[in-house]
Amino acid sequence: MKIRKVVFPVGGLGTRFHPITRAIPKEMLGIIDKPLIHYAFEEAIAGGIEQFIFVTRQGKNSIEDYFDGMLLDYEGKSGAPKCSFCYVRQSEPRGLGHAVLCAKNLINNEPFAVMCADDFIYHPKSCIGEMIKHYDGANMAAVMTVPREDVSKYGILDIESEQGNIVKAKSVDEKPSIEAAKSNLAIVGRYVLSADIFEVLEKLKPGVKGEIQLTDALLEMIPSVGLVGFKFEGLRFDCGSKMGLLAAILHMANEDKSLSAVMDRFCRTHNTYK
Repeated sequence: MKIRKVVFPVGGLGTRFHPITRAIPKEMLGIIDKPLIHYAFEEAIAGGIEQFIFVTRQGKNSIEDYFDGMLLDYEGKSGAPKCSFCYVRQSEPRGLGHAVLCAKNLINNEPFAVMCADDFIYHPKSCIGEMIKHYDGANMAAVMTVPREDVSKYGILDIESEQGNIVKAKSVDEKPSIEAAKSNLAIVGRYVLSADIFEVLEKLKPGVKGEIQLTDALLEMIPSVGLVGFKFEGLRFDCGSKMGLLAAILHMANEDKSLSAVMDRFCRTHNTYK
């Protein structure tokens, strides 16, 4: 099934990176020479996405400026991706579910993707592209195994069955306690969703942290649409945290021969890393 559109929720405040995110959107923080949102864009393009919908807010103009410049760079080049960008404003950050709901009028009742740029997934294959290949109409979320002590940071699946890299869920719980978690299979920021989710989101009451949680909508839709987890290949870095962003920068530097040589010299000289 052709998935043409992706929603990028980029309206968050990025408070874990204050003070820099008072001036620079979290999604524009760099991994070497590209901002996070650029890596997500490349993953989406590789997955066949054509229309990019940014759910943005006040102070995020640099994202629009960045992609305006990118279109200019592509003009006249052979092999340039055919894509379009549009932007919708989120008046206040009210959760991922609310951000997705803001894009309703641009989806036109099609299945669509959602990508959170601060979840950086590194692999030669496009994670969202692989998900699209496996999409069969049930709501789908990228999933990975996390340490049991970290389950309260994620939406956690209650597993009904597994077949290859597809996990059928019978339930999902947003940020459960260690004791309450039914597994340690966690959702990360990649989704392929039925447009029916908008009807659910419109009626959904605030959940954890008083926000409109996307996982609550996914839970409500299990009886009618279903929910599957996709076990993706590659390394995932939580670049919404300082440690995750630093790990991503170091990993990408190590992948570059010239930069890895600099890292090796630095480590030998300063005896900083083992």
